[in-house]
Amino acid sequence: MPLYWRVCLINGLVFVAGTVALAFAPVTVSTRVLVSEAIVLVLGLVGIVALNSALLRTSLAPLDRLIRLMETVDLQKPGRRLPESGSGAVGQLVRGFNAMLGRLETERGRSNAMALAAQEAERHRIAQELHDEIGQGLTAMLLSLKQLSDRVPPEARDDVLEIQETARATLDEVRGVARRLRPGVLEDLGLHSALAALATEFSSRGLFVQRVFSPGLPELGSERELVVYRVAQEALTNVARHSRARTVKLSLRRQGTAVVLAVDDDGQGLRGAEEGTGIRGMRERALLIGAKLAVSSGELGGTSVRLTVPLEPAR
Repeated sequence: MPLYWRVCLINGLVFVAGTVALAFAPVTVSTRVLVSEAIVLVLGLVGIVALNSALLRTSLAPLDRLIRLMETVDLQKPGRRLPESGSGAVGQLVRGFNAMLGRLETERGRSNAMALAAQEAERHRIAQELHDEIGQGLTAMLLSLKQLSDRVPPEARDDVLEIQETARATLDEVRGVARRLRPGVLEDLGLHSALAALATEFSSRGLFVQRVFSPGLPELGSERELVVYRVAQEALTNVARHSRARTVKLSLRRQGTAVVLAVDDDGQGLRGAEEGTGIRGMRERALLIGAKLAVSSGELGGTSVRLTVPLEPAR
């Protein structure tokens, strides 16, 4: 039954019930309404309103739940659905909304996968160009400066050596940028070595990184390992930029049927701040592989990032 006619039917039944009750009840109303008669009328009116309200609330409760879900739904936290019950207009609306959420989550996941794949390909291309063009150019410059320093007069040698050191520092920075864009160690040596190199890189910036890696972890596959590496990289970058931490603990362990990456720092914590693009990007990556990302207060007093990657069933 359409919602409009259901509301009309409920109100009609309530008014009919009130009319029948007044018709057969031994109640009369004088020309001048007495106090007792006024009390009976007020009680009757309250009863009719309460009955009508209860019946309408039962019929319209799914709409209230639907409105609350529409106001709070987040596609980065998929799986939220309304219970589907009834075959009327409200039930059809709830089922349609649940189906729409499913389609949106599917399309968002597909588009995010394509965007992240394109991002990784672009990072790979830029890293390759930095290595092959800028890196080789700076290397050739260093060799030329080395040869030049042996032929210049003594009074100009210090200037040439200073230029040489600047070029060497620039070359090191270019190589570092290329490594961050394309984790070649992940492809060549695996996830443990890549995370260890990442921890060493951030330790060189003045941040003490404690590593705790469980031995004998199962293979996650290239796609999952890349997501774990990128989440660890983004979490450590956030620690270095925003947390004012001195110590961070980077761990990779197996817990039951999942592998858990944890990054805990002793910094100033979240302090009620909203999630930025970095955390939202980590959530997007986690959704691609069916993992769960949790950001909360950590055991060291700062922020804790947990990535739980479920293991594939054994074949």
